[in-house]
Amino acid sequence: MKIVILDGYTLNPGDLSWESLKNLGDVDIYPRTKPEELLPRAEEAEILITNDVGLPPAVLKKLTKLKYICVIATGYDGIDLVQASKQGIIVSNSPGYSTYSVSQSAIALLLHLTQHIKDHDDAVKRGEWELSEDVCFWNYPLIELFSKKMGIIGMGSIGQQTAGIAEAMGMEIQAYSPRPKAVSGIQKFSWVSKEELFTSSDVISLHCPLSKETEHIISSASLDLMKKSAFIINTARGKLIDEHALAAALNAEKIAGAGLDVLSKEPPEADNPLLKAKNCCITPHNAWAAREARKRLMEIAVRNITAYQAGRPIHVLNP
Repeated sequence: MKIVILDGYTLNPGDLSWESLKNLGDVDIYPRTKPEELLPRAEEAEILITNDVGLPPAVLKKLTKLKYICVIATGYDGIDLVQASKQGIIVSNSPGYSTYSVSQSAIALLLHLTQHIKDHDDAVKRGEWELSEDVCFWNYPLIELFSKKMGIIGMGSIGQQTAGIAEAMGMEIQAYSPRPKAVSGIQKFSWVSKEELFTSSDVISLHCPLSKETEHIISSASLDLMKKSAFIINTARGKLIDEHALAAALNAEKIAGAGLDVLSKEPPEADNPLLKAKNCCITPHNAWAAREARKRLMEIAVRNITAYQAGRPIHVLNP
């Protein structure tokens, strides 16, 4: 069985083993795949494994031997599920592997914005503490999160894990989802409307998938509803945010700051307005990438493909 991995480097830059996947068939592993390389590499594959290489209809139509796509990520917006279904191609994603890593990163971004640990470390190493007349000093406001409201958009596994950490710090949790589901294990929790979440939250953390419903859920209109003291955290998808609107709000000090692990175009272009926006911390889409999470992802990919080969596919996205 021909298996082709289109962009294996982010999953395994060299600190994991491919052996468990190689045991499943004849495997070709490519660290990265450019658009012009996609068809020559994929045309013989029955199984394609992809992280961020998109598979639009025009490409899928030419892959006549393809039967199964394993997305080594939770998000799958780069795969055209309608066309895949037309061709009888099963598509699975890999849920749950990054729950702990991404929620940890979301809170880390928030703590950076409230504590400015790196900024104060830089100040100490510049000698500012040595010159201080007092035993302590701070160059930025220090914000206590206890009793503040954490507003979460999307209460799947990552949203709930983030909520649990925030609650442990004494925050009150509220959430919005177009289709609310039961949530257990969080005491100070309530579902609220989208408008109430924007107007009353001290922190808004995004944990929803990208869809027509959620694209630019952070917009000029929603930013206008927010407290001047509020923060936005995004470890989900870049296009959930209208980046020009967010940059304008930050620069006008309409909100207090933003912590982002994702942008609408990655890697970003030099003119992305958020790169120079006030109080905007950006990490390079690595919230998911702890070795423990990547090892878990490899294991899920192996289970997905093993289940497909046994005729009982799991984590299927298309009917």
